[in-house]
Amino acid sequence: MAVKIRLQRHGKKNFAFFHIVVADSRSPRDGRYIEQIGSYNPNSNPATIVLNFERALAWIKVGAEPTLTARRILSYEGVLLRNHLDGGVAKGALTQEQADAKWNAWKAAQDAKVEAKKTGIKNAAIEAKKLAKAEEVKVNAARAEAIAKKAAELAAQQAEAEAQAEAEAAPAEEAVEA
Repeated sequence: MAVKIRLQRHGKKNFAFFHIVVADSRSPRDGRYIEQIGSYNPNSNPATIVLNFERALAWIKVGAEPTLTARRILSYEGVLLRNHLDGGVAKGALTQEQADAKWNAWKAAQDAKVEAKKTGIKNAAIEAKKLAKAEEVKVNAARAEAIAKKAAELAAQQAEAEAQAEAEAAPAEEAVEA
């Protein structure tokens, strides 16, 4: 029996999320599975991955083959690196302390990278809001200027109309007096 680590699709149309499962390769994609070891939600930014690290590592060690996407997820979470380091310890190429040091260094770098991405996304959203606010202020100032210009034109026209009315009324009054 060939065992695969693969994704099982859930969610609605155009908004899928996935369970990471260990299943017999002959079972259907969303069918029977041996064990669910995590979930993957690509809809969030960055994608949300919840993985039972120990169970995933145990299945990799006994020979479960991950699919391409599952392999990328396991690599992102460090399961494949940990398996590689444990293999080096078993062969005598590394000591357990060296393997743990390499693992901890990689995990710290990976966590920093993910945190930097989250911070970058947050800062980009804040910057976009600031730019939108500045554009809104600029548009509002242009509108206020246009309204003031129209009001000035209307006042000038009204003053001109009043001056004409007075000019027409003045000769009429002179004619009445004479």
